[in-house]
Amino acid sequence: MSNERKLAEVRFLTVAEVASIMRVSKMTVYRLVHGGDLPAVRVGRSFRVPEDAVHKYLQTAYIDTA
Repeated sequence: MSNERKLAEVRFLTVAEVASIMRVSKMTVYRLVHGGDLPAVRVGRSFRVPEDAVHKYLQTAYIDTA
């Protein structure tokens, strides 16, 4: 039952919303999802990406250029 509660609290984003947050095209988000770099849930013919997965991806992909 606690897993159901956790899942209910997850905020899912559309591919367009993820693209807007990351400032990339929707095709780039689709490539990340299909490549396994960004986890997503398929709902019908569309994908939904957990919001925290986007933030984790951006934190791990961050490169410090000096």
